[in-house]
Amino acid sequence: MTSFVITIDGPAASGKSSVSRELSKRLLCPWVSTGSFYRGLGYVAMQMKVDLKDERKLAELAVSDIWSVHLGVEKTHVYFRGQDVTTEVHQEQAGTVASQISQYPMVRKMLLEPQRRVQSHRGLIAEGRDCGSVVYPYADLKVYLTADSEHRARRRAEEQGMVVEEVQKAQKTRDHQDLSRQTAPLQIPPGAQVVDTSHLTLLEVVDYVEGLARSFL
Repeated sequence: MTSFVITIDGPAASGKSSVSRELSKRLLCPWVSTGSFYRGLGYVAMQMKVDLKDERKLAELAVSDIWSVHLGVEKTHVYFRGQDVTTEVHQEQAGTVASQISQYPMVRKMLLEPQRRVQSHRGLIAEGRDCGSVVYPYADLKVYLTADSEHRARRRAEEQGMVVEEVQKAQKTRDHQDLSRQTAPLQIPPGAQVVDTSHLTLLEVVDYVEGLARSFL
């Protein structure tokens, strides 16, 4: 099997990680959440008390060796000073901060190469918000998952044991930041297959995307 790249983009809680994880198992290739790079940077910045409005310092921190991102079977892991902080970086606050700092062109530029570097000769499934449009524009298959805000909020609330209304409010803020930023805003990549997951089960979505992937493998 030749190397291939599949990108899965979409807004928060649209099912990107779950679909990527299951597709990875079926196609026997690694997957990466590019959003983990921004979540990781945001978390580290908060721990280091770096001003989230200081683009230059954030860009410098982006390539610091005090934190790193590693591929895993179940999830993309983030390490800070040798400690696995993956659980912490996937909390709602870290997601909001990630959306905030991802607006900075210098930060995006610094994280682009590390994101591309994880590509494997066995192929790669990459999920995020600009995988098909910016990080891997040459992808063999581009998928854009979407869902209405209520379904997305309910999924995230169940995952983190939070109140749906609180999650929905945070997601509204984050969606606005992702859609309105000047640099690499959230968008449907050219040529992407759009899938609305609002009323589909995980199995149904994975089956559909796998079918698309098998067409070129």
